[in-house]
Formats: sequence, C-alpha cells, structure tokens
Amino acid sequence: MRRSSLWLFGILSLLLGAPGWAATGRVVKVLPEFVDLKGQTSLAPSLYERDAYQVTLRQYPERRSGMRFYIEWKLKGAAWEPLTLRVELRGTSRGDLPKMLVLEKRAENKGGWFSHWTDITVSNADYKKIGSVTAWRVTFWEGKTLLGEQHSFLW
Repeated sequence: MRRSSLWLFGILSLLLGAPGWAATGRVVKVLPEFVDLKGQTSLAPSLYERDAYQVTLRQYPERRSGMRFYIEWKLKGAAWEPLTLRVELRGTSRGDLPKMLVLEKRAENKGGWFSHWTDITVSNADYKKIGSVTAWRVTFWEGKTLLGEQHSFLW
C-alpha cells in the first residue's frame, strides 16, 4: 500500500510539474519578394531565375504590383488557441510621414517535427498606398501569446 501511494505521488508530481503542455514556436525564415503585374515572383521554377527576376523588379518599380512574404515557421507541442502570422510593414509614400500596414493570416495547426510555409500577399492597392517598403516584421502568435519573430534590419 505504501509503495503504491509513493508511485501515485511521484506520477502526480511529474504530471503537475511538467512544462510541456504549452506550445512553442518560432519563425524560421522570411522571404520577401516583389510581385509583377501578372502576379508572378519568378519566370521559372529555378532559384537562380527567381533571384534574377527579383533584381529586375527591384530595378524597375513600374513593373511591380505588390509583395509576397513566404514565411517558414515551426511549432512544437499542442496549440490550444488559433495560430496567426502577422506581417507589419513600414513604407514611405511621396514624402509624407511613414505609412504602416498590418496583414494577418491564420496558420493551420500543424505540429510535429517539420517546419511549414505560409505566404502572405500585399495587394496592389495596399502596395500603392504604403509606397516603397523600408522595413518589415513578421510575428507568430498563439492567441495573444507571441511565439516567434523576425524582422528586417531597419525595423
């Protein structure tokens, strides 16, 4: 009887003291890319072609119609609240005060060993409104809890 009560006490103390109930997550990588007038970020599926086309779009702003952020994120553990990816942009538009734009997208609750990709697109109207993007920040949320963040150098 005494041995079984000690076992029960030990198991209960381990279960109550375990911090593994909450989810942990992070933003692994963010790839900001320009979108052309046809909605493309590349002309071919090659990484070299994508980078070369992005240089062309950077040099000729009249060929751009927006931006797309490809976000790689990872979640460990169970998420009990909705997962959200948020992109915050700062830009300058015609010499006015800096403009700010916030875009959000729900991420599917995919726990596990592997990372996942989600893309968030800045529409043509929003891109014209914010002007030239000078800084960005991507945050990963579970409900109101910040799980991870990545930002540009000028943020």
